[in-house]
Parts: sequence; structure tokens; C-alpha cells
Amino acid sequence: MSGLVNVLVTVAVVAIVIVRQFRARAIDTDRRWWLLPVILGVVALREPGILDAHHRVESAALLAVEMLIGLATGAGWAWTTRIWTAPDGVVWTKSTKASVGVWAAGIAFRLGVFALGTVIGVHQDSSALMLGLAGTLLVRAGILAWRAQSFGSASHPASAYGDDMRSVEKEHA
Repeated sequence: MSGLVNVLVTVAVVAIVIVRQFRARAIDTDRRWWLLPVILGVVALREPGILDAHHRVESAALLAVEMLIGLATGAGWAWTTRIWTAPDGVVWTKSTKASVGVWAAGIAFRLGVFALGTVIGVHQDSSALMLGLAGTLLVRAGILAWRAQSFGSASHPASAYGDDMRSVEKEHA
């Protein structure tokens, strides 16, 4: 994939994920919560330009920092997400205002890494951003699945894709 396509895929995934997470949603711990992050990671790692050929050490260091930011953002996002159990036993989640702050900090730190790379002359491929996003989503989903399990039975088999994605108008305390 070209850099532009990577950026467009990343922006589309971020937009979809953010919009969906600020609506109350039932969580299903049996779902393959890890699948989208793994796909994004594989796509990112297949790109040959993830490391700058002329600045391998610096590029690898920036990639490592990008991954750490992604993992921290995912963890912060998961811990600032509200989780509750409805009277019927279904576990629900919804991101909070604090989650917005986590996202803003993650984006600011990523911009700082990009600016640092630009200053030191390291070419930064969009694959690094996609890999960081994959890490963010993987950590967030894993922590949420773990947290949801502590609320009791959160798994309800769905007969078809999307059946378990119910929306509620009002949150239950």
C-alpha cells in the first residue's frame, strides 16, 4: 500500500473507532476483539519503508517511542472508559470525557515524535502510525475485555455479525 492509502486507512479506522466508542455499547468478551488490531499490525509490518534505510537506529528508536505512546494511549483509554452492567446482565461500555483527554495527549505526543524525526532528518513512513494505532486498539480492547469479565457474564452469542452491537439512549448507573 502507498503512504497515502495507509494514512487514509488509519484516519478511517480512527474515525470509526472514536465515533463508536462514545456511544454506549454492549461488550462481548468472546468476540474476536484482537482481530482488527492484528490486521492493522500485519499491514503495517508488510511495508518495506517502516524504517528509514539511511537512519536505521534513529528510525527504530522513533518507532519504539511511537509504539510506547500507542500502548500507553490504549491503556489510558481503556481505564477511562466507563463499564457497567445492565439489569439483564449485559456489560456495557462508553468512553468518557477523560478518554478525549487521553486521545488528545496521544496525538500530541505522536506529533512531537513526528516533529523530532523531521528535525533529525529521519523519513517516517505512515506504517509506523498504523502500527502505533494497532497497538492502541489491541491494548484498549484487551483491557476492556479483562475489565468486563470482572462484571460477570459478558458473553452472549450473536447469531449474525452486528447482532451484539445494540445502542442505548441512556446509560444505566
